Amino acid sequence: MAPLAEDHHCPWREEALRLRAENEQLKQEVRVLRCTVVDLQTTVSKLTHEMESMKRRLLGPKSERMPSIEDELTGEAPVDFEEVKRRRKERAKEKYRLEKIQTFHAVPPEQRRCPRCGRTDLKPVGEGKRSTVFEYVPARFLQHEHIQETLACSCGEYIVNAEAPAKVVDKGRYDASFIAHLITAKCADSIPLYRLEKEYQRIGIPIARSTMTDLFHRAAEQLFLLYHRLLEVVAASDVVGADETSTKVQAEGKCHTGFIWTFRAGKLIAYRFAPDRSGETPRQILGGTKGALIVDAYSAYNEVVSVDGRQRVGCHAHARRYFYEALPTAPEARQGLEFILELYRVEHDAKERGIVRTDAHLKLRQERCRPVRAQFKCWLDQQKEIHPPKSPMAVAIRYTLNNWEALGRFVDDVRLPLDNNESESALRRIALGRKNFLFVGNNEAGRNIAGLYSLVATCEANGVNPFAYLRDVLMRVQTHPMSRLDELLPNNWDPSG
Repeated sequence: MAPLAEDHHCPWREEALRLRAENEQLKQEVRVLRCTVVDLQTTVSKLTHEMESMKRRLLGPKSERMPSIEDELTGEAPVDFEEVKRRRKERAKEKYRLEKIQTFHAVPPEQRRCPRCGRTDLKPVGEGKRSTVFEYVPARFLQHEHIQETLACSCGEYIVNAEAPAKVVDKGRYDASFIAHLITAKCADSIPLYRLEKEYQRIGIPIARSTMTDLFHRAAEQLFLLYHRLLEVVAASDVVGADETSTKVQAEGKCHTGFIWTFRAGKLIAYRFAPDRSGETPRQILGGTKGALIVDAYSAYNEVVSVDGRQRVGCHAHARRYFYEALPTAPEARQGLEFILELYRVEHDAKERGIVRTDAHLKLRQERCRPVRAQFKCWLDQQKEIHPPKSPMAVAIRYTLNNWEALGRFVDDVRLPLDNNESESALRRIALGRKNFLFVGNNEAGRNIAGLYSLVATCEANGVNPFAYLRDVLMRVQTHPMSRLDELLPNNWDPSG
């Protein structure tokens, strides 16, 4: 049998090798193109996400435009007119508790003659027609002059003065009520001191801004023990929520970024200023304490939620925000929002039934939330293989899966909320102040304003008038026994003394 011909005598074999080489080259090019397409998809998705974010920031309000959970749960529910009437009546009652002044308006003489019969002896009909007008009376300052009696003995060996009235600042000229108004205006209403300076000038008392600044910080020093005790009470609570936000600090002619942290336990709110965003602040406040800590995924809290520390609880509001931001590039993110909304619906139903924080509430969570979470987890596992790793949807999925265990702890502990919204809302006053004040003068000023913010915010959370509280406590704290300091905290304060 004749041997096979050499390759150069077989054109078909050369063609096969050429085609095989071209096929390998095409496969390589396809792989490169696929990688390029994935990269382009990721880039387009990222740029679309950034463009939508910029449009919301530039063309719409800077605040988050994501619909609230309450709006989504209530939907198009009919208006409860009985509830509207009840609220109107309550507001009317509050108005009519104001100081009342009655002014009698007599019928003028030219109208006291009857045009029909000409008689002038007109008789009154009832008490007269009544109408109410609410009048604004501008605030005013009083110059209160204290005269201390001085007595002397005729022997010339003894002279005595009456005791001087108590003051917030020794030898100061401004009463506790003035300082309380100053603090309330700045910490509750976010009014900068330069605007207060203009207001005071309009009502007749020229006071320098430097004097107001000094009074503000002197008051913070007077109330420091109360602020420190509030921090201790919050840190000792079983369930604490924490968050942080930035603020500008002007020191030595330069501006740098500082941070104000909030630690919240129910209706107790404490702030802490720090020159940085490191984990040192939560460690100082919560280190060595036990319980639950409701936070986002920020690593600064890792030391506090160690094995011997607090248990980390996730925030569904953060996860929800990630899915909402992914909507423009991934419509399937709507399904993730629906899963989270279903968890909130359980909380809404518990509130409607009046069983919040009860065993019935816990049972409701376990019966309805566990199946929803199981479906949610299965959906996340499926979706994570579909989306490019750097896309907004992939970021949302990764955040939720990485915090899955922390996000699910609420199911077995009825004390835990689904989110950290209360702590975030406590930072709104900081954000508003940052917009109006622009910066704090130095690190010490940051610590002082954090202390006064804490007392004012806790007053408002407990329905206490911060002005009345500060006016009273600024005087009482100087002589109040340290063993009973808790009596002067806003949640325990008794205005009757």
